[in-house]
Amino acid sequence: MLWLQVLVNGLALGGLYACIAAGFSLVWGVLNIINILHGSLIVLGGYLAFFAHLQLGISPFLFAPIAGMLLFLPGFAIQRVIISPVMARPVLMTLVLTFGLTLFLDNLMLVAFTADYRKINLQPPLGVLEFGDVVLPLDRLYATGIGLVSVGALWLVLRSTQLGRAIVAVRMDRDAASLMGINVRLTHAIAFGLGTAMAGVAGALLAAIFPISSLSSSGYLGKAFVICVLGGLGSVPGVVLGGFALGVIESYGALAVGPENALTMSFLLLIALLALRPTGLLGRKGFT
Repeated sequence: MLWLQVLVNGLALGGLYACIAAGFSLVWGVLNIINILHGSLIVLGGYLAFFAHLQLGISPFLFAPIAGMLLFLPGFAIQRVIISPVMARPVLMTLVLTFGLTLFLDNLMLVAFTADYRKINLQPPLGVLEFGDVVLPLDRLYATGIGLVSVGALWLVLRSTQLGRAIVAVRMDRDAASLMGINVRLTHAIAFGLGTAMAGVAGALLAAIFPISSLSSSGYLGKAFVICVLGGLGSVPGVVLGGFALGVIESYGALAVGPENALTMSFLLLIALLALRPTGLLGRKGFT
């Protein structure tokens, strides 16, 4: 029964992990930018949820979409003002630029919030679901469900709206999209804003489950990278599959070799996939 409990724990993390990686994958796929800033934006979303709960009593589950909306405009502005001028430069330029931005934001959060870990304590506690000997905390169930709904909403935007079709067209061939009348620069900025919005949603949901700190950004960035490689760029279902896969791998890894080595196993899997199947499990051209 222990193995079943571990499986349930891993699946409960899956929706959260998919939400962590969806925005990262969108920006990487559409703009061809490895956005090192993504992990810091997740932490910022967590802090916004923490203080909204502390000062206003707003549940992090209700605040998650608000956190996404709050981070959309800064993400849009960052792309238009800072990143857009260097889009045509080699990928190393944007990599260094987003690395510099994450150093700035991390240190800004350290000054503002210190490095102390903070945790949202829901009152009253949400309780647990019990299936025989298997226990599932309701806060994790809610976080996973909202994370999956958020990823599904992004998928619907990309599949069913004119904006989504423009984003997919730019992802597939930006020159052809420009010839078809699509404003490529504006589409890039909107896609980056959507990526930061997903980071905000993920951060708010994570703050309901785990302690948050300004020092946590690199861990979340690493998870997003592993999930994208697992599932494959260009596929929202791939992000969901990669999120569930990472959650299960980490849970069983923690049981087998200890929690401190679980993420190491994930990175070993990342190396193996890069060597054997670099496109990921469901990688495809376009972002659908």
